[in-house]
Amino acid sequence: MITTEQVTNKGQGTSRIPNKLVNEKSPYLLQHIYNPVQWYPWGEEAFQLAKKENKPIFLSIGYSTCHWCHVMAQECFEDEEVAEMLNQYFVSIKVDKEERPDIDTVYMAVCQATTGHGGWPLTILMTPDQKPFFAATFIPKNSRYGMIGLMDLLEEVRKDWEDNREDLIRTGNQIAQIMKREFEEKTNTGEPSKELIQLAVTQFEQSHDHDYGGFGNPPKFPTPHNLMFLLRYACLEADERALFMVENTLKNMYRGGIFDHIGYGFCRYSTDEKWLVPHFEKMLYDNAMLVIAYAEAYQYTKNPLYKTVAEQVLEYIRREMTDKEGGFYCAQDADSEGVEGKFYVYTPEEINSVLGNEDGSFFNTYFDISKEGNFDGSSIPNLIKTWEMKSDNEKIVRCCQKLYAYRQGRSKLHKDDKILTSWNSLMITAYATAAKVFKSEEYAAVAKRAVEFIRNRLMDEEGRLYVRYREEDKAFFGHLDDYAFFAMALLSVYEVTFEIDYLKLGVTIVDQMLDQFWDEKDSGFFLNAKDAEQLIYRPKEVYDGAIPSGNSVAAFVLQRLANLTANQKYQKYADQQLRFLAGQIKDYPSAFSFSLIALMQALYPSKEIVCLAHEHEDFQELTEYLSEHFEPNTVVLLKDKNNEEELLKIPNHIKDYHVINEKTTYYVCENHSCMAPVNTLNSATKENH
Repeated sequence: MITTEQVTNKGQGTSRIPNKLVNEKSPYLLQHIYNPVQWYPWGEEAFQLAKKENKPIFLSIGYSTCHWCHVMAQECFEDEEVAEMLNQYFVSIKVDKEERPDIDTVYMAVCQATTGHGGWPLTILMTPDQKPFFAATFIPKNSRYGMIGLMDLLEEVRKDWEDNREDLIRTGNQIAQIMKREFEEKTNTGEPSKELIQLAVTQFEQSHDHDYGGFGNPPKFPTPHNLMFLLRYACLEADERALFMVENTLKNMYRGGIFDHIGYGFCRYSTDEKWLVPHFEKMLYDNAMLVIAYAEAYQYTKNPLYKTVAEQVLEYIRREMTDKEGGFYCAQDADSEGVEGKFYVYTPEEINSVLGNEDGSFFNTYFDISKEGNFDGSSIPNLIKTWEMKSDNEKIVRCCQKLYAYRQGRSKLHKDDKILTSWNSLMITAYATAAKVFKSEEYAAVAKRAVEFIRNRLMDEEGRLYVRYREEDKAFFGHLDDYAFFAMALLSVYEVTFEIDYLKLGVTIVDQMLDQFWDEKDSGFFLNAKDAEQLIYRPKEVYDGAIPSGNSVAAFVLQRLANLTANQKYQKYADQQLRFLAGQIKDYPSAFSFSLIALMQALYPSKEIVCLAHEHEDFQELTEYLSEHFEPNTVVLLKDKNNEEELLKIPNHIKDYHVINEKTTYYVCENHSCMAPVNTLNSATKENH
């Protein structure tokens, strides 16, 4: 335990007294330990104090690489005047939204319901029993441009708490009741149908930017699961319109400044329609999902650009976002030295000083580095004006490597180095997908190592998952996303390695997910486990925002496992979950693209391949087939002498399948119709078409 006496400001030799966040592990919370605000972490100590002193709670939720969280911290939470008001009249609580997505989900829904918008930093004022009566996002210290300032707001609430406390408590109770009714108890079910999928495609067409790709007006987000859905539709329906939307977006995102052409990886979103000026933070989940989108697009179209982009993103993850034990870090900040984007921009003179005049001139022209600049007098490297992209050109690669080395020493970025089960699972799925499509043993090894990291560091002896690991500490019981995403990752690793342990663990995780999160009364999955801390209501998250929802991924996993094992237990739950999703997404299905991916597994023909390897690892033809063909509704089981006993412990349909002619044998079923077993996969697939 760190004491206040042990903490000093080493640079100035003067003591600084930390607040109650000092023993937390979250990089976001640790950014605030020397605020003059007496922050508490979420927990009983803060709530008991609020009740004892009869004070309202000031709740602030954010994350460590959030630009506007930094701005509000500098303007408000490092300010003595604000701190004096908060410390005297409120109990102040800080929450890292990435460590506690359950708290964030509950109060973000309150903010969106009461204000019509959301975002971070999230600001909530609530009663000591967690009932919210005011919600907002960023608030400046002083009122300006019609926006109430924090000082004015706090003074207003202070007076109201003194004079009209019952009104605030009544408001908090009413909001809590409404949220519980709308987000926990209200459940609509519907019938899964292709009409939902076609309506979503139409909605994407209406919002698609034909000039620069993406959907809707700026700010434009990559939202790769939208592209994954449209690519599946393009494949399953042979639809050129859907394919155009995918390729137009993938190419233009890569051309823009949202892609880091020097160090690789994608930034969070673009502030303009051309993808030129990003919000410069890089998130693990964006890059994971984008690897999947680019790898699958390459698999379907064979355009080498998509393979190059996927490989470059994975190179960025290897270099900068991978822990020595194999887990993946959360994010890199947008700001360096207090300036957003400073790390990523250049002038022509700076480029020339690093590369020399000849290579510098070439680089400046190719990447549009100009005297006028495109971002505050400097330039973000981009390929928007470049007609022919040469991303794998030897000269360009050499120049980028030199600039990368130079940039690393020029300024620094804050890195959020906590490791989250859910986001790591997305990156495991990305590596497994790349391993399958690009036939890469290296990528498969990275995926397997990351699975072991989760097993060793984010799972207890009973097999229960945790949310976060940092500095030898795992914390917070896992939520639905942790279980659903990890199950998807395990199935993905099984599909590239065919090692039975990944399938067995995947089945175990799905069974735990059903036990801990399933709503027996109304179907669907709750976000938090039945024995976890219960908040003012128990949320069910369905919207596929920056990342897919736990409910949509759970549906995907259940249907895939049902197709893989022919186990009626998983089919029953998959059917109920898909009906639940159909009822939730019917009004605007394009906002639920990963739910649609799950629906497509049930509504479109599936293919089941069972490979009986005559000798261990004698499945080269299968590996080649799965690499070459984009078949999103194909599942594969592999049985050989080494895994037969373990495989039969998992309920499945292959007990009586046998090798014929003493050669590797394939059993192929498609659209509920099975062929006779054959010794070559190509003959089975050709005959079936």
